[in-house]
Amino acid sequence: MDVSACLGLAYLFSEILLNLTRRSRGEGVRHDRSTLKLLWLVILASVASGLLVARYCPGATIPQRDFCIAVGVALFVIGLGLRWWAIVVLGRFFTVDVQIAKDHQLVDTGPFRWMRHPSYTGVLLAFMGFALSLANWAAFAAITVPIFVAFIRRMNVEEQALSGALGNHYLDYMRRTKRLLPGVY
Repeated sequence: MDVSACLGLAYLFSEILLNLTRRSRGEGVRHDRSTLKLLWLVILASVASGLLVARYCPGATIPQRDFCIAVGVALFVIGLGLRWWAIVVLGRFFTVDVQIAKDHQLVDTGPFRWMRHPSYTGVLLAFMGFALSLANWAAFAAITVPIFVAFIRRMNVEEQALSGALGNHYLDYMRRTKRLLPGVY
């Protein structure tokens, strides 16, 4: 089994575990607007497209294959670690589908001190790492661009739900933090 297959399976098992254990349980208001389904569809289509592009577009191969794989694995591990750190810090407020708990509180500790969506930063880093492990710039674009766009949609839905539920407290938090990358975006 090659490196990209191992990374893909690691991500898949991680997300299956989350989907089985961290779905909303009816104790709160759901605001997902089908973004979870959209994310899964975009992820599956993007990964499939990227794998096909990597296989059938050898002209887009990045010459430093071993370096790409090493950097890709490092990004993947860092990304998945950041995602799980964010999930642990959120605790019971984390669900795979957007839901606001009845007693929802703003969490601004751990990685949330620096960015509003460290879990999504982690996911995006993991996908960048996976895509980079294919050592093909066209496959990298086919995987990362649609997934990034889908997560932007998800962040918009989530921020709207949180600002509606937490009011000025969340709006102040939005003003002092960036979405994905501290000090940048």
